[in-house]
Amino acid sequence: MRLQFYEEKDEHLIERYTITKEQLRYTMSPKESIELVMQDENRHAVLVLDEDRLVTFFVLHEHEGVKPYSSNEQAILIRAFSTDFYEQGKGYAKAALQLLPDFVLTHFPYINELVLGVNLPNTAAQSLYKKCGFVDEGKLAKGFRGEIKVMSYYISKNSRDTLD
Repeated sequence: MRLQFYEEKDEHLIERYTITKEQLRYTMSPKESIELVMQDENRHAVLVLDEDRLVTFFVLHEHEGVKPYSSNEQAILIRAFSTDFYEQGKGYAKAALQLLPDFVLTHFPYINELVLGVNLPNTAAQSLYKKCGFVDEGKLAKGFRGEIKVMSYYISKNSRDTLD
């Protein structure tokens, strides 16, 4: 399994990605996310591939994107995180989160914090993030679909930690 940045040649993978209405209650589709990525140099679409299959998708958002969630200028926001409907329950989301700190340190060496917002009713996602080392520091923010819980993962540059 590997993480890589989206390129236009990957469009066919996005077209085949299945995201349900239920999933869209909590996240944005990869297709919509990529449209925003194309308009904002601070957004970076990331594909999680198992061999040649796109199994998980998310966007890393620098600078202005982080500000509603963290005052840390060395933080990066994870947004639009989803797993293809047909690939759910296979551990891909957890594996992607485990690979993410090294990926971020490789491509954004100045980043020391991963930040995300998770909808309050989405307890399954909150549980996953906690298992992967994200910390709930009690901060709430306003999201597109209601109030969200802000969670952080602090990256250690010295040890190049991975998420547990």
